[in-house]
Amino acid sequence: MPTPSGRWALAERPFTVVDGRATGPGVFDMKAGLVTALDALGLTGGADDVRMLVTGDEERGSPTSRALVEQAAAGCRAVLVLEPGQDGALKTARKGVALYRLGVRGRAAHAGLEPEQGVNALVELAHQVLAISGLGDTGRGTTVTPTVGRAGTTANTVPESAHVEIDVRAWERRELARVEEALGVLCARLPGAGVHLAGGINRPPLERDMSAQLLLTAQRLAREHGLAAIGEARVGGASDGNFTAALGIPTLDGLGPAGAGAHARREWVDLGSLPERAMLVAGLIGAPAGAPVAP
Repeated sequence: MPTPSGRWALAERPFTVVDGRATGPGVFDMKAGLVTALDALGLTGGADDVRMLVTGDEERGSPTSRALVEQAAAGCRAVLVLEPGQDGALKTARKGVALYRLGVRGRAAHAGLEPEQGVNALVELAHQVLAISGLGDTGRGTTVTPTVGRAGTTANTVPESAHVEIDVRAWERRELARVEEALGVLCARLPGAGVHLAGGINRPPLERDMSAQLLLTAQRLAREHGLAAIGEARVGGASDGNFTAALGIPTLDGLGPAGAGAHARREWVDLGSLPERAMLVAGLIGAPAGAPVAP
């Protein structure tokens, strides 16, 4: 069951702290990350070479904020993303994401009187979905997932139109390009039917080589300050860090505090981990010299 939004979610699950755990809508992903960022800036003593950007549409693919993210990151020596970590590990690689809609055009007809006069868009869609689902590559970690499908208008009519939404994720940019090319050459199987592809690559991958040096710095800082050991994780989800890494800016993700249950009713954050993460982020801000850092 989807979690209710806005004031209804807060009324159902008000902000609560019990035994060092805070619960409530968005506490883990990613209100606690924002608190950590502000604490880290305070620990730096008001560094004037830091840019902090907060946007509200990342979960929707950043349709209105991508240009702002890229503009804010321009000229920075590094980008620190305070999204939640993966069981305490920093996220050094994220898959790239592409989103598509494949539309099918058929011809309507009465399903009882003359179905042979129609071209069934739903049957054509079934052929296309099977072809689409075979485009992934398990060995390379590339997933191609048909998600939401729609067809037809009434139960006694041969469907005239149909469509399916497609979610593509890959570790490598070339894999996103391969799948896009394959989707672009899909052809209708039924005589008289047609297909049309819309969409494209939403976020390029965040590849590990853009995070490696920052990870080493974070691990050194953790040792020096007696913090918990820092691990790393590769995750299928994307963030705005995908955009900045694609610009060639070193980017380290998952610097938010510990917790679990992102987007779920059980979402919680470990309040004790906030000071540690703030100290780590402050250390990363102060570690190298040169151009500004963008948390």
